[in-house]
Amino acid sequence: MAIARPVRVLGFAAVVMWFFFIWQVLKPTSPPKHKAKEIIKSFERDPNLDPTGEPEGILVHASEEYAPGPAGTARINATLLALVRNEELNDMLSSMRDLERTWNHKFNYPWTFFNDVPFTEEFKKKTQALTKAECRYELIPKEHWAVPEWINMDLYKESTQILKEKKVQYADMISYHQMCRWNSGLFYHHPALANTQYYWRVEPKVHFFCDVDYDVFRYMQDNNKTYGFTINLYDSPDSIPTLWPETLKFIAEHPEYVHENNAMDWLTDKVRRPDHNKKANGYSTCHFWSNFEIADMSFWRSKAYEDYFNHLDRTGNFFYERWGDAPVHSIGLGLFEDKSRIHWFRDIGYQHIPFFNCPNSPKCKGCVTGRFTDGESFLYREDCRPNWFKFVSQG
Repeated sequence: MAIARPVRVLGFAAVVMWFFFIWQVLKPTSPPKHKAKEIIKSFERDPNLDPTGEPEGILVHASEEYAPGPAGTARINATLLALVRNEELNDMLSSMRDLERTWNHKFNYPWTFFNDVPFTEEFKKKTQALTKAECRYELIPKEHWAVPEWINMDLYKESTQILKEKKVQYADMISYHQMCRWNSGLFYHHPALANTQYYWRVEPKVHFFCDVDYDVFRYMQDNNKTYGFTINLYDSPDSIPTLWPETLKFIAEHPEYVHENNAMDWLTDKVRRPDHNKKANGYSTCHFWSNFEIADMSFWRSKAYEDYFNHLDRTGNFFYERWGDAPVHSIGLGLFEDKSRIHWFRDIGYQHIPFFNCPNSPKCKGCVTGRFTDGESFLYREDCRPNWFKFVSQG
């Protein structure tokens, strides 16, 4: 018997409504419309969408003079540097495979691994097997890693509890505070680096996507560069509320250290993220993400930076707050170095979860051109490169 037309229409409508309900439940979540507009508005076009080649300037390419061992006469006094635990071996091997494949198998720069406990034989065997370059395994001196004697541990516990309530990441991990302090002002004092000038910091579980055919250390030396970065972010203002006030105290005492061609505008911008500037008491919180950095240790060893680090260290706020090496390095560079000596390595494809540097280049594989994050869309707001490009350059 035929079903009456009104009944058919109602049945069809019911099916449509049912599928619409299922779609509403299962569809991917996204921010409210006003938030999405805010995110899009706050993010300019990524220059990585434009074709990317090698940087301008003097470039030295691979040759027989970069052969492993003593035959490698073209190498300068530089190293690949990693602070890593034994239990992070597999993640470190992943990072090494990427960087050896894309760059270091052509240049054979040594690897220097640091740990606060001795490396296992398994760690040494497996890392050395991935490279023809020399591998060095170094123990951090206890006096460089231990909590300083001037830290009040009761105050530390109270402070970290407040940070936890503000949802500051890693706030109650004392090893994280120790790591940040060591990376900020102690690693370059290690005896193993005494005769080393340049380093490329490599962390476990990062990825490199693009073939790089020139010696990046020679690029830094021959083109008068002090520091190279790939990713430039906003920091959590709740982790560094007194960092900028302490910085202002320091430069009031030592105005002679501030470079005339500094990046103060980048450090103090309050237009793009006014909430961050307010919570951080005048600091934009913009910083170079230091899990990737290629740098000249002569800057860290300079009197200006050493005095600055020692001033910060005596406050105890590497422990009472959660000051990271990234903002400390970045403020030091932004104030005491010529900003033209800081270089964006736009051609080096890189990922540290959840952020990317993805160039538009035929030399890159496995990275989506122009991708900044594979996380939620609100993370686009964390990109501070537009401010760097505005106040400094894309060079």
